[in-house]
Amino acid sequence: MTEIAGVARYARPAGWPEVDLVDTDVHITPRSIGSLLPYLPARWRDYIRESGIASLESDLYPPGAPLSAIPGSHPADGPPGSDPDLLRTQLLDPWRTRIAVTHCIYGVDGIHNADWAVAMARAVNDWQRAEWLSGEPRLRGSIVVAGQDPERAAAEIDRIGDLPEFVQVLMPARARHPLGSRTYWPIYEAAARHGLAIGVYAGGTSGNPITPVGAPSYYLEEYVLIAQVFQAQLVSLVSEGVLARFPDLRIVLIEAGFTWLPPLMWRFDKNWKGLRREVPWVDRLPSEIIRESVRLTAQPLDEPDEPERLLEVIDRLGSDRMLMFSTDYPHHQFDDPARSAPTGLGDEAMTRFLGRNALETYRLSGE
Repeated sequence: MTEIAGVARYARPAGWPEVDLVDTDVHITPRSIGSLLPYLPARWRDYIRESGIASLESDLYPPGAPLSAIPGSHPADGPPGSDPDLLRTQLLDPWRTRIAVTHCIYGVDGIHNADWAVAMARAVNDWQRAEWLSGEPRLRGSIVVAGQDPERAAAEIDRIGDLPEFVQVLMPARARHPLGSRTYWPIYEAAARHGLAIGVYAGGTSGNPITPVGAPSYYLEEYVLIAQVFQAQLVSLVSEGVLARFPDLRIVLIEAGFTWLPPLMWRFDKNWKGLRREVPWVDRLPSEIIRESVRLTAQPLDEPDEPERLLEVIDRLGSDRMLMFSTDYPHHQFDDPARSAPTGLGDEAMTRFLGRNALETYRLSGE
């Protein structure tokens, strides 16, 4: 695909430098729950058939919402993001992508039966390896785990964490507990043991309201306020000591935006100075820990009409290693591909943004 509504060409812009392009947010999904049946034990295949379960597809992007998919990305026999050939012809080839990091967000975190959740996470991982990652050398995957049972989630990471096809472990931003909770530390320990990043994605079905004041009435509210969830989880990860306990662990915030981060770091530093005795393991400014350990995918990009305003925000991040290029394919986050990168970045910052930061984050520089 080269033509979509409002875009002259959905492809790598001609004016970009010829450097390695790493897309850090590409969505894949099964055509149906039936696609996972070959990767499940007979017990769970029977359970799904007898229960009449049709899908566990996440509702973060409602199918009819304009943001949900770029035109032409919907195959005849499945949802957007379910066809490897479309991914090649629409994204990998026209963007000349060296590596694309894929995410399969399939509602495993919303299953209340922990045994079933563990089985589904394993099936999703085996499915994506067999049907996506093994056949396309430009793809790297994300391990799906059942956070309902952190010990068995860690065992799943140990099962496949050394496979070169996988580069991170997925955790939902809307989790059952704050992500810094010791409940999840077996997952972080396993990820660190295998040199994997932790990808915190915009979504999840925790049962908790998305806002501090209760459940919103409209999807618009939920979509806008997801940034608050990421803020809370980032403060939790630092305050609870995850990044002190696992200093080599990289946290990737996926579809979080980033313009909120400089003021949050300022407030975090300010209040830490008065309350640091409460969290003695946070032994330096929280902003220093965040700059060292946290990375963010760029889409959706909160770019104002005056590009220089966004450059000011990026400058206040205090590091050119934090932002990573992403398209959020197949979601429709930009009409002009050139606007998928901040306007006006210097040569070194642009090179880092387009690929080098991701290569370092996912330990791919030697490939």
